[in-house]
Amino acid sequence: MVGARAALGHDGGMSNLQTVRSPGFNDAAGPVAILLHGYGSNEHDLAGLAGYLPNGMRWVSVRAPLRHPGFGYAWYPLETEDFAPEDAVAVATEVLWSWIDSNVPASSALVPIGFSQGGLMATQLLRTRPERIVAAVVLSGFIAGAPQPADAVLAEARPPVFWGRGDADGVVPPNAVAVAGSWLPGHTALVQSVYPGLGHSVNEAELDEVRAFLADALGSRAA
Repeated sequence: MVGARAALGHDGGMSNLQTVRSPGFNDAAGPVAILLHGYGSNEHDLAGLAGYLPNGMRWVSVRAPLRHPGFGYAWYPLETEDFAPEDAVAVATEVLWSWIDSNVPASSALVPIGFSQGGLMATQLLRTRPERIVAAVVLSGFIAGAPQPADAVLAEARPPVFWGRGDADGVVPPNAVAVAGSWLPGHTALVQSVYPGLGHSVNEAELDEVRAFLADALGSRAA
């Protein structure tokens, strides 16, 4: 794990990730949406999803810890044959949980919402500490292929997860889609939508479905 941490450029400052947050983030109560951007982007990318969250729901968009050599940031490097290298994913998961533990009260339920590589990170939160997660949203995303600590617990608990993707997505490899398509139905109460003609992106129809999914999954907890 030390080698993976060095490769990611982590210096041990686990709780200092850059973020943008909803107004009154530290003063409100209720669940918190954790917005997780994709490869080569930044913490501002998913802030626009705030309008699709339940009214008054707190949110924070977190910048990934790894500086992309050309642009933006990443949760783990893709310059390997493995689309989601196990050691690097584990380190990124540790970094993200460290930030959450330092900045979000332990009493607050979490709703991770991730796009692409951030979608994998959303499922990593679910697959490592499911007791903190009330629901999760994966947009044009995938999962880590390696077994995770809470997989057996999830197979029993079946928390609600939304997985949306386009059938014209040329970025996420078919094998990654297949792994997610096999794992998610057996470990979550999956709501899945595939959008004809949509590439590696989201559209209004998908965001409307996310809004409806969150309203149903959170119910009175969203207030």
